[in-house]
Amino acid sequence: MNNILVTGCAGFIGSNFVPYFLDKYPNYNLINLDLLTYAGNLENLKECEGNPRYKFIKGDICNRELVEFIFNEYDINGVIHFAAESHVDNSIKNPGVFVQTNVNGTFTLLDVAKHYWMNKPFEYKENYKGCRFHHISTDEVYGTLNETDLFTEETPYAPNSPYSASKASSDMIVRSYQETYGMNTVITNCSNNYGPKQHDEKLIPTIIRKALAGESIPIYGDGKNIRDWLYVLDHCKGIDLVYHTGKEANVYNIGGRNERTNLQIVDAICLILDEKVPLPSHSQLDWESNKSIKNYKELITFVEDRAGHDRRYAIDATKLENELGWRADEDFDSGIVKTVEWYLLKYTKQGVYNNVN
Repeated sequence: MNNILVTGCAGFIGSNFVPYFLDKYPNYNLINLDLLTYAGNLENLKECEGNPRYKFIKGDICNRELVEFIFNEYDINGVIHFAAESHVDNSIKNPGVFVQTNVNGTFTLLDVAKHYWMNKPFEYKENYKGCRFHHISTDEVYGTLNETDLFTEETPYAPNSPYSASKASSDMIVRSYQETYGMNTVITNCSNNYGPKQHDEKLIPTIIRKALAGESIPIYGDGKNIRDWLYVLDHCKGIDLVYHTGKEANVYNIGGRNERTNLQIVDAICLILDEKVPLPSHSQLDWESNKSIKNYKELITFVEDRAGHDRRYAIDATKLENELGWRADEDFDSGIVKTVEWYLLKYTKQGVYNNVN
């Protein structure tokens, strides 16, 4: 059996990855180390609770003693590192937490893995040859784009927020362990993910939740900031490919080729909601604005732009497509419908949109 340490998998991307990976690979045990901060929720992994090949450990990736215990107790022979503070707004308010988790936590995991797997630089222990450290990163490390270019694996780093700076720093630490010690590492930088199990604070869940509750849908600035949207299961499949077949010491960008402005995102979601959860025909809704509305788009409200708000991100995934054969299964039109349907079920259970029933 292969014993893989996965970190932060009670969060959005990791909680989609774990059931996918367990189902695909019956010869893998997954040990999930997660501190369960506000963004982590074990409900996201409910379907894995009874699986004998899955183990959850609550703890901090910065706790070296705990990480060393996990490596020794479970004989870890691979790491897939998701754990990170990731919300840009929060990084602006409290950047120290991002440096601690994203930089120091990544260093701790790398250093423990190096000592457990290797005799000395560029010499793996006999039983641990081929052990790999896969670091999950973001396209935000590249900064912002003009109207036409795409991020490639050769794009210089130019992070513009404390969050993206902390992720860029962690990428550099991974690179240094590859170059200095000969650790087998790979890095994937992904575009904006969407899909089931994302935290309510993020853009797409916020749009859906606010609309269903009859509250103003806040859009930063003019709403024309562009992101490349990647369905989360397609990202998980890309991680799987890179972990198993990616070339050592390489970076692979994973993007959906689905560029949308924030306004296009909110418009698409509101149209789906108009069809699936139509407003009452009389439109007499006692909501926060205390006015009648005919469709969800009327709830859009423009708010002051956030500090350091990058204008455009877009990934060129050619390297991953050509070298490893990856393709996204979902385009945005299909993925956003699945996403809205998942949140409708979630918010139905929570009673979020009683007002429109």
